[in-house]
Amino acid sequence: MQDLATNADTWEIRFARWCAAVVARLPWGLDRVVAPTFLGFAVINGCTFGIDLLILTGLRSGLGLPEWLSISVGYICAFALAFYLNRRLNFRSHAPAGKQAVIYTVVVVINYLVFILGVGAGLAALGLQYHLARLLAGACEAVYMYSAMRWIVFRRRRPADHPV
Repeated sequence: MQDLATNADTWEIRFARWCAAVVARLPWGLDRVVAPTFLGFAVINGCTFGIDLLILTGLRSGLGLPEWLSISVGYICAFALAFYLNRRLNFRSHAPAGKQAVIYTVVVVINYLVFILGVGAGLAALGLQYHLARLLAGACEAVYMYSAMRWIVFRRRRPADHPV
């Protein structure tokens, strides 16, 4: 059992070090602007976004399910995986997962209504090809989701003896 904990810690630390090393090598002073957690978010959510698109394509084009259902199933699967990976690898949170999951769910529901259904499905309904509509909605949601995850869901609390 101890080996499993050590391996998990090793992966978390390796991921954090890799993100910090890549950010430290960014040109034009970007290393002072881009947080390592932003790179971690981009890597994790880029992968889960790919999973989202694979599920969407499989359900919509492969099985012929309705667009709204295909979008929703892909979205739910991808965001559940993104929560787990961001919590463990990127933000390395040790706060109670239940409370974070509730806050994350509210953030995701807002994201879903505004960006996925509002922007993504709205653009598709206006005639834009559904993959392109989903990509545009994905760009909007990336900014929102990173901000919400960093400063709301996985925010780090300052000890009471350290003023803001």
